[in-house]
Amino acid sequence: MNLNSSRDDYKILQIVDARAALGQKVNLIGVVIETGLPKKSRGTDVFCSIRIIDESFPSPGIAVNFFAETMDKLPEVLTVGDILQISQVVMKTHGPDIYALFNKKFSSFAIFDGKNDSNILPYQCSSKYHAREQDKKFILGLMKWLVDHKIDTDLTDLHSLKEIREGERFNLICKIVHVCEVEKDKWMLLVWDGMDTPPVTIKTKLEEEMENPLPLQPVAFTLERDILCTLPPLGTVLWVAVDRCNEKLGFNFLKSNRWVKLINIRCELHAALWRAVLMPFTKVCYLSDEDDIVLQRMRQYDERRKSKLGWMPSSSFPWPSDITETDYPNVPFVSLMRALANPKVIGKFHCVVRVVAAFPWLAEHFRSPSGVYRIRLTLEDPTARIHAYLYKEDAEKFFDGYPSVYTLTKKRNLLLGTSEGDDDSEMNDHFRNPPWIRCCLKSYHIDDNDVWGSRNFRIFATTLKA
Repeated sequence: MNLNSSRDDYKILQIVDARAALGQKVNLIGVVIETGLPKKSRGTDVFCSIRIIDESFPSPGIAVNFFAETMDKLPEVLTVGDILQISQVVMKTHGPDIYALFNKKFSSFAIFDGKNDSNILPYQCSSKYHAREQDKKFILGLMKWLVDHKIDTDLTDLHSLKEIREGERFNLICKIVHVCEVEKDKWMLLVWDGMDTPPVTIKTKLEEEMENPLPLQPVAFTLERDILCTLPPLGTVLWVAVDRCNEKLGFNFLKSNRWVKLINIRCELHAALWRAVLMPFTKVCYLSDEDDIVLQRMRQYDERRKSKLGWMPSSSFPWPSDITETDYPNVPFVSLMRALANPKVIGKFHCVVRVVAAFPWLAEHFRSPSGVYRIRLTLEDPTARIHAYLYKEDAEKFFDGYPSVYTLTKKRNLLLGTSEGDDDSEMNDHFRNPPWIRCCLKSYHIDDNDVWGSRNFRIFATTLKA
């Protein structure tokens, strides 16, 4: 494919030729394979970087660095595989890397749908862009080349949420299910890929539950109920924050309900809950809903959703612990997110959960001075963490009556995943890995409004057999 224009005053170079034109102004057309997140530069401008390829240089391509006065003047690529045309960009070097620099004073750009060859019009362009009739053949040539040249998604370097590890950097293909402002000018992403994050070892002491209870979310922010009900009922929804040194990131420009490839994000734990962090060098690529790996993820999710056992946490397979039994063993399982988002406040649910905290934590305080059980347990599965109460006759059934404090302590330890021999004087020095258990939950009103926080949960029809 020859990208040399017939006009002497306007030539479109191939990337391989542009790389040899250091210090010169050039014109390029390429296929977008990667975009950086927009952010503020050290000065007054905003900045983003886009990587493009063509037939002459299909890997790794070349970065184009854009500067503009405001975020809305930066290019906004909708999907990997779209076509970027840039004019009057200056070829530069930074160390061993060669890149093209877009100058807001004299450069121009236009972005075209990479799959629509029937209407060669840009869906975004800069103010200085001027369309030329001869450009169409170059764009159509790239589209034709793309049919046979599949963009390399580097599947060997991708992870799913079930594979994340604390402190590791990784690449993730996921769907942005929500973008929210958790504080003024502080944004977070909620992303999902249909998989469960692995269960986490609980490192907090039981006695801290009174003054410093385990939070229900990794951030001090509560989603409104109408947003909560839009989240997928299966698979972990991962909160993604911005690294402290990258706070000028244009996070709110990311789009919800789009599949993306996040490149170089870091995973961390907060209060035994997973979250990820976007780093200064994180890249993002929007993917088409028809991308092969997106279709594969959705097929896997649909198969899981239709399976009765698919509603169990994946790490509980082949079956949860047998330390509990329920009065409804044949009722299908649902996730905690399904219970939270149930359209009716009053409901009953069969779940597989872990008990990660208890309040009060001492078995001798499980009952009030009048002898009534009243305990708040913190339950979790890969989709949510909630409080659920053991109260009165439901707790009597759960503990099989009124055993001694010694027996109650053993039952508590088993439920919370502490060593069998631990007592209250020594157990706080140990990490906890609670087992997956079956339980029945019922939800009910705690006030007159059906909003987030207006419903509570109780454990019922469940017995701890130990």
